[in-house]
Order: sequence, then C-alpha cells, then structure tokens
Amino acid sequence: MQVTETRSEGLRREFKVTLPATELEQRLTSELSTLKDRVRINGFRPGKVPIAHLRRLYGRSVMADVVQNAVNEANRKIVEENNLKLALEPKIDMTGDQAEVEKALDAKGDLDFTVAVEVLPTFDLVDLSDVSVKKLVAPVTDQEVDEALQRMAAQNRSFSSKGEGAEAAQGDRVVVDFIGRIGGEAFQGGTASDITVELGSGSFIPGFEEQLVGIKAGESRTITVTFPQNYGSAELAGKEAEFEVTAKEVQAPGEVTIDDEFAKGFGMESLEKLRDGVRAAIQRDFDAQARRKLKKELLDALDAKYSFDLPQGLVDQEFAAVWSQVEADLKSNGRTFADEGTTEEEARAEYRRIAERRVRLGLVLAQVGSSADIKVTDEEVDRALIERVRQYPGQERQVWEYFQKNPAAKAELRAPILEEKTVDHLLERINVVEEQTSREELFRDEDETKAAENAAA
Repeated sequence: MQVTETRSEGLRREFKVTLPATELEQRLTSELSTLKDRVRINGFRPGKVPIAHLRRLYGRSVMADVVQNAVNEANRKIVEENNLKLALEPKIDMTGDQAEVEKALDAKGDLDFTVAVEVLPTFDLVDLSDVSVKKLVAPVTDQEVDEALQRMAAQNRSFSSKGEGAEAAQGDRVVVDFIGRIGGEAFQGGTASDITVELGSGSFIPGFEEQLVGIKAGESRTITVTFPQNYGSAELAGKEAEFEVTAKEVQAPGEVTIDDEFAKGFGMESLEKLRDGVRAAIQRDFDAQARRKLKKELLDALDAKYSFDLPQGLVDQEFAAVWSQVEADLKSNGRTFADEGTTEEEARAEYRRIAERRVRLGLVLAQVGSSADIKVTDEEVDRALIERVRQYPGQERQVWEYFQKNPAAKAELRAPILEEKTVDHLLERINVVEEQTSREELFRDEDETKAAENAAA
C-alpha cells in the first residue's frame, strides 16, 4: 500500500492511496484461503475446495471486504503516521473510471482512491486572569412564596354548580357542547361534548372564553373566533371559525383556605413546611437562571478571547442542525423571514455565525477539559440517566433499558456533564462578582422574548 499526501491547506489534508494489483491478488487469495476452511460446498470435502472455485463463487463479495479493510487500514495509517486529530470521519473517493475500478476488483489492475480529512485546529489556551463575570443572586421574597401558594390553591380548588339562571363570570367554569364550522362546513376536531371551559384561563382559542362570559345553563350562542397563525393544525391556522356553543352547567370556584390542612394535601405536615418547600423550589429556579446567565457571560468572554481556523465540516454539520430547527419553528408558527424582519440570506449568515461560535467554544471547552484532566465518573452518568428516566413517567423501565443497551446513547449523557464541570473549572480561575438582583431583572430577557412572541402570534 502506497500513501502519498497530495494536499495540505489549512485544516484540510488529502492523501492518494494505491494498492497494486499484486497486493490485491495476495489479499484476495489470503481471504479465500481462510474462507476455504469455513464453507461447505456440495461435492467437496471440508477444507478441500479449490481456491479457483471459491473465487468464481465468492470472489467479488470477498474483494469488497478486501477493499473495505484496505480503506480502514489506510485511514489508520494516515492518522497514526501523521499524528492527526480528525474533526470528522475521512471521506473516501475512488479515482479512475468504472472500467479501472472493475479491473481492480478483479485484481487485474491497481486500486487508487483518495482520503480527504479535516483536522482539529491547534491553539494555545489563553490567560483569563483579566476576565470578570457577574453572578446574579436573587433571594426569594415572601410575596413570591405567597403568589405561588395562591396559584397552587387556584389549581386545586373545587367547583360547584351556581344553580339555575346563574350567569358565568370570569373564573367560573362552563360545561359546554359545541360544533365548529369554517365557511359553514363542520371541520375535523371541531365538535365536542361535555367540555369544561374555565373562563380567564386562556386555554382555548383567543376570544372563545371571553364570549362565554354571561352565558347561562341551557343557553346557546354562536361564537366567532380566528385560529392563531401558529396553530398546530395547518388546515385551521389563521382561519375564521364559528362555534355553536350550548352551555350545560355553570360552576363557581370554591374557597380554598391556605392553612395546615391545605399543606397536608401536598404531603407536608404544616403550612410552614410547605412554605419552606415552595421557597426552596423557587430558589432552585432562580439559581438555574442565574447559572445560565453566568455561563453565557463566561462563554461570551471566551468567544472574544479565541480566534482560530475552524473545521468547516463541523461548522456545516452544526449549521445544518440549527437551520433545520429554524425552518421547523417558522413552519410551526406559520411565519416567514419577512415576518421576523429579515431575509433568508441574512438569516443564513446570522445562523452561520452562531454555528461557528458553537464549534469554536466547543473546541475551547474540550481543550480546557483535556488540559485540566477533567473526568466524568460512571456515578455522575448514572445520576444523569436517572434524571432522564424520571422525565418519562410510566415508561421508566423502557427508557432505562434503552440506555443500558445502547452505549452510544449513554455516552451522550457525559457531554453536558463534562461541559458543566469544565465551566466550573473556568469559573474558579476568573473573577466572579456577585450582584443582588430581583426576580424581574433575573428573568427580564426571557420575559421580554415571550412578550414579543405573544405579540407576534
């Protein structure tokens, strides 16, 4: 086997590999000799089948294995002898026309192919002593705990009939039957019976609940609404529909007293214990948001510190994943790039930059983790697996067995753990300044994004 480097540009390398016909013949004969002792062919004793006969029967299929083994061997040889760290799997291209390839497969001509690889960039880790990031600290207030308890009480309150002739008000429930029509024609999924509508919950199409305010049991109304542009069903999105609604019962919410008895309904021995649990849960949410912001600020600092050539294959792969999600989101929301105030060309350029940033930061974190010898233990992976299993109630056993039977899937759990440990390692080596803030400030960016999305919908 002859291997010659034919290209070296940036992170790209290309090698020409040649297997002379004589070597192909030797490899094929060796494989057939091994096969001779394993096959059973009528008319021949075990191990006595002539090589020429085996070649007629199995020559092409065995040669396919010979070629694949040669390709694998060439890849290993290229990587080991040139001390390369590959970004992606090598790309193999058979050279020559079909006639030349056919001759090689019959071991009557040389086999030529190229191996194109893209290597990981080499770069030095930079000094981060001048980097300073802000860690937001948001204590949970008594008011926030009270509001959470009020929401819990509202979600767990009972409802009872308001009686004959009573009108439905905001906060009441109305049990209804309805038939929905578009253009006078009933549509699939638009008819239902004994549906409970809680007025003011925002659970139904915008405008539906509001038009039920004041309805009485036994009363029928025709309600006109427009399905949102981002409605789940493309056939209904953006269309105006009429619903013929008949109220069967109007129910009023009962009073819920937030006391020790209320707390026992949640498995707590007292209201004080419930308040402590609620406070701790809210604090975990605050801390998780603060961590996300702290990590983003750190990654922004790293992105500003590093500049090196990127493996375009990795960037292309990352961009494809990002772009696929962008297109899926636009389609599900019934929106276009024009609705987002941009063009497809501008969006592609922006998301290409995002893909490049992700690849760059991924390589930096990987080198930091390797240099610091950061490891992920089996116990940490098992804990992550348990958390993943808990996300699928009722399917715990199937999910657990899937990961146990698929080492690659289980290995994927290591990546985010390693990333978080590497982030912790970096945070210990830079200046982290704590700053007190409120819930509103902590979640301001997310709240503004949600408000914009709701307004656009």
